[in-house]
Amino acid sequence: MTHPILFSSGIELSPLVISSGLLLRSWDVIASRHDNIVSDEGLGLSWKLYKQPGTDVVILAFEASSDSSSKLQPDLVPYSDLLLSTKSNPEFSVNNTAVTLFYENHQKLAQLLKSEINLSNQSNTKLIVTGHGLGGSVASLFTISLLDNVGSGKKRPLCITFGSPLVGDKKLQQAISRSAHWNSCFLHVVSHKDPLPRLFIANSYMPFGTFLFCSDKSSTCFENPDSSLEILVQLGSINAQSQGNQSSEYGNIIENLKPICKDLTTRAEDKFQPDSLLACISLQLQALGLTPQIQQQQQNIDINALEAKMKKLEEKLIVQRRIIFDPSKKLNQMKGHMAQLEWYKKETKDEGKGYYDSYKNMYYQRDHDVVELHKKLTIYWEKMVEEAKLKPQREGSAFRTRYLYGGTTYRRMVEPLAISQYYKDGGDDYMKKKRSKHFELLEEWLNEAGDKDKKNLQSTSKKNVQAILTIDSCFWAHVEEALLSCKELKAGKEKEEAVKKLLKFEDYIYGVLKNYEVSPEIFLEQSSFMRWWIEYKGIKGTSYSSPLASFMNDVGKRKGYIQGTYDFP
Repeated sequence: MTHPILFSSGIELSPLVISSGLLLRSWDVIASRHDNIVSDEGLGLSWKLYKQPGTDVVILAFEASSDSSSKLQPDLVPYSDLLLSTKSNPEFSVNNTAVTLFYENHQKLAQLLKSEINLSNQSNTKLIVTGHGLGGSVASLFTISLLDNVGSGKKRPLCITFGSPLVGDKKLQQAISRSAHWNSCFLHVVSHKDPLPRLFIANSYMPFGTFLFCSDKSSTCFENPDSSLEILVQLGSINAQSQGNQSSEYGNIIENLKPICKDLTTRAEDKFQPDSLLACISLQLQALGLTPQIQQQQQNIDINALEAKMKKLEEKLIVQRRIIFDPSKKLNQMKGHMAQLEWYKKETKDEGKGYYDSYKNMYYQRDHDVVELHKKLTIYWEKMVEEAKLKPQREGSAFRTRYLYGGTTYRRMVEPLAISQYYKDGGDDYMKKKRSKHFELLEEWLNEAGDKDKKNLQSTSKKNVQAILTIDSCFWAHVEEALLSCKELKAGKEKEEAVKKLLKFEDYIYGVLKNYEVSPEIFLEQSSFMRWWIEYKGIKGTSYSSPLASFMNDVGKRKGYIQGTYDFP
């Protein structure tokens, strides 16, 4: 078997970043190398705004005061106000000093956005947010605050930091990484001698975004947060005595930046085949001074062990990227499965059984074939729901809206199959004991939807009653519980409680019928609902009177419901 040749993505990314010119443009604003830079300041923080002549590029550079920088501490504070918080990850922690600086100046920055930076849908503005040291940390937080409020593509800002300390914990990193494009909006430039970026590596902090690590002679990129953290740790080991913030050096470093070497992938493949990934990692480490020579000088570093560890981290990332769930890729396939279920529903209706009871009793081979459809659809929508939970709030809301109709149709069509399996196996109280969380969350999607979407999906009409899917996807669970109550009543068990449940079910059934919210299939001769009615009628006797009894005992009324012509009193 031929295995694909693997390379570290940083090999290709580093030359691209260097050749773009974005680093030098950003640093020139930080260093005030232009005449038409507009400056302003707030509490412990100043910023510079530069609109590049003849282009749509706007660069906003942050700089923390020396007093603020001197107060920089490693303490993390829980935070949930940033809009990238998710239902699965509602709270994360960020650096207290950086977030305090950001929010002390939030009003002035909001006004700056409104008056000087046009990020509307009609604008072509390309915003670069940058900063050095603690100013870079504020730049990251400012960019995060923008991301959930701007469109895709050219409207998304790019954040470039220089020698900045880490900003938040692993939950923050995970929240940013879960968005398809957000992680690519952050580029962190780090000198191998700069102690500031590795200041908090032992305090539960976690990198996010792309890191461009630079030595005196070369540079390389890492996109994997675990790999970036490991590099920061190792650079700390070999530069433990480094002092200062290296601020004056970044300008020189950027001007002299070079990628590892030309034609690296070819050389790596020729020299190290078949382990090309390890070859790339070895060359990346060498670019940062992590070489066998360093190992001789620093006894606490094992280069071979480091290369092996980095390889495992990069392989893990490669695998994760391959298995990322992309709902759009399988959407057509799922539509096909739903179309097959529709056909199955029609066939079983024509036979007088209904798809719920046919699936429950497994009469024919086609019923067994539907088991596989049920499984595939469930797996797909479980992943969909999980994906929505992990997305930042606004992006998650847009995701839920986009798939609201499909999710609601799936829930109403497929949950009855899950209910039938459960009660066939002797289950009881499906709603409390067995209902899958993803069905509950899909129902939440509908409840939280806008009025227009909710109305379209919950409204029914007598005219199309033949085509509707029962609105309540747990309808059949209520029917099964009513059958169990009849059984208890006949056996003389908990008679009072069983009577209460059955009266409540009567009210429920009459209500959904009156609103035309239930499919006429429930009246099929072999359906579980008709079996319940026959048993219940036998318990109550022929003289029993109620709105539901009046309706069910009149064949004409039931026929009118099926045809969409009956008007309830």
